[in-house]
Amino acid sequence: MFTGIITDLGEITSITPTAQGQLHRLRIACRYDQTTIADGASIACNGVCLTVVQSGVDQGKTWFDVDAAAETLRLTTAKGWGKGTRLNLERALKIGDELGGHIVAGHVDGIATIISREDLPDMARFELRAPRDLAKFIAAKGSVVLDGASLTVNTAVDDTFSVLIIPHTLQVTTLSDWRAGSEVNLEIDLMARYAARLIEMK
Repeated sequence: MFTGIITDLGEITSITPTAQGQLHRLRIACRYDQTTIADGASIACNGVCLTVVQSGVDQGKTWFDVDAAAETLRLTTAKGWGKGTRLNLERALKIGDELGGHIVAGHVDGIATIISREDLPDMARFELRAPRDLAKFIAAKGSVVLDGASLTVNTAVDDTFSVLIIPHTLQVTTLSDWRAGSEVNLEIDLMARYAARLIEMK
């Protein structure tokens, strides 16, 4: 589990595909202390929960390897990642950690597309289009995860919604790189999912 509070920016330094193209091994450079990264640990990379298979230090910089399987490549923006791609990183939630965002599973539900970007003084407003089957779970003032960042929905109409990004978030995440046409990983709020399921079962 995660909170959607980004704790580091990583960068992909290499991608090694398998012969069958069903699995990509990614090496990601980061600023985490390598001694705190255990094999088997979960790290959310742009909102995708991936498992560390090994880690190390190269020229004083920490790196860790993760495998992106065929399903991840099919359902998330990972299919378009390449060497040099920057990623929002978050370590798994530990008991006693501050819950600064909201409960996040790290299981991407689909891909949202940036429709427009409006730059405001020190902030940015983005309008996005969600897959129609997921739009019903997104509500104004509710929570949503975009590329791993926990955000509050500003407006929601049909299959479009908007978010307002504060200066701090723009500075410490990849959200500052978003432009019209950008695709981002979308995870809907767990509570919204369960509420909808309860209604369906009545």
